[in-house]
Amino acid sequence: MSESLEKNEAPLVAVIEDEEHLAQGLLFNLQAEGYRTHHEADGDAALEYLLHPPDPVSIVVLDCMLPGTDGFEIVRTLRESKCFTPVLMLTARSRPEEILEGIEAGADDYLPKPFDLNILLVRIKSLLRRTSWQRGPAAALTETESPRSAESSGQPPEYAFNHRTIRFDELELIAPNRTTQLTVMEADLLRYLTEREGQIVSRKEILEQVWHVHEDTDTRAIDNFIVRLRRYIEDDPARPQHLVTVRGVGYRFLANP
Repeated sequence: MSESLEKNEAPLVAVIEDEEHLAQGLLFNLQAEGYRTHHEADGDAALEYLLHPPDPVSIVVLDCMLPGTDGFEIVRTLRESKCFTPVLMLTARSRPEEILEGIEAGADDYLPKPFDLNILLVRIKSLLRRTSWQRGPAAALTETESPRSAESSGQPPEYAFNHRTIRFDELELIAPNRTTQLTVMEADLLRYLTEREGQIVSRKEILEQVWHVHEDTDTRAIDNFIVRLRRYIEDDPARPQHLVTVRGVGYRFLANP
């Protein structure tokens, strides 16, 4: 991060982590990178802070298991409150179901514990760069993007169908009567499906190619995620025409059903 970045211009990273030694290590290294930081160790206090922050929070690094309100409920509440601050969720490596629950709740990215500090820093910079509501301080960042970000580089920034436009770079879905802010995970899945328009995409493929979850796990959590996407793109979500289920396999996206 540029040394010329003024303190009051630096992105504010909220670290929500109850393991004291891990939290202090994160805070120290984030501050060394030039970020401002705020720490909460309790889920209830964290949620209150994130809903009513004294200063705008640029990104949240959120442990999924916390005393009080857990990380999943924190993300759900933020999204339901129309707070789209990027969330990087920390999960237990042996619990792939935590990854799916975090994605379904509205997290933008995840990182299994234990993690490499450099990877966490790259993920933070990548999320700041990819979210339009953080373009101010994030636009100056030029470090290498995460693998997930690199995969979508060079692709068309927009996709239009049925009077709707998905603006991948802006993380927006524009419909006739509303504009929906997308999470990175939602935008990544929509990009993957639209690039394979008309093809059957299996649940396993979504797990491995979009969300990079390779462990055997229950794929039914994807169905709940798809229900949310249908509310964004369908005229009648109960009778989907664009994002249809292929029973026993997965899904197919149809631009012109």
